[in-house]
Amino acid sequence: MNNSERQRSHQTGMLAFTRDLPNICSLAGLLCAVLSIYYAILGNLSIAIIGMMWAVVFDWGDGLIARRMKGRTDEYRAFGGQLDSLIDIVSFGICPAVFLLSYGEFSPWFLPGAFVIVAVSAIRLSYFNVFGLVDDSTYMGLALDNNVLILAFIFLFDSFFSHPTFSVAIYSLFMFMAVFNLAPIRTPKFSGRWFSVLLVYVLLLTVIYSWMLWSK
Repeated sequence: MNNSERQRSHQTGMLAFTRDLPNICSLAGLLCAVLSIYYAILGNLSIAIIGMMWAVVFDWGDGLIARRMKGRTDEYRAFGGQLDSLIDIVSFGICPAVFLLSYGEFSPWFLPGAFVIVAVSAIRLSYFNVFGLVDDSTYMGLALDNNVLILAFIFLFDSFFSHPTFSVAIYSLFMFMAVFNLAPIRTPKFSGRWFSVLLVYVLLLTVIYSWMLWSK
């Protein structure tokens, strides 16, 4: 961004950026994450899972919209990138940490795990903001949104185990994923046509979790 663009951006009100469609999509994802945190605190973990999954959908959607928009200025792209990153730490850092704490009935034993989740998210997002993708379709380490998609599937089996047993399993799962989030391994960036696959997956699991809630 050159000096003239910086001067124009200072003259642009902050709320003006919220009229940008990709940013609206990002904020919709933030709303899903906030609702997920709310329901996790209340102990309604099925709805919390649904909220987290839809946060992933909107996180993927804002990028797709941004890439297809024509005439979007550099300042809007820069603002959108910052907004997306800050929302990601809420959706895929704080939100899963609160979920873990809630499942652990807010026991102090779950605090270290919650800290690891948030810390790993901050480290990974900071690294990505500085270095970006390895190439156009490859991440370094496991992307944070994948954690939510994995958790959503695993949590379907909650009722098959006792709460103490599954607490250990969920705790271990989060720590296992945290290792892979920071691991020096290359993982594919799912985008484009994969968005349809994500949407089907999230819709299917939303129906399953909704049915489980209704049948209780």
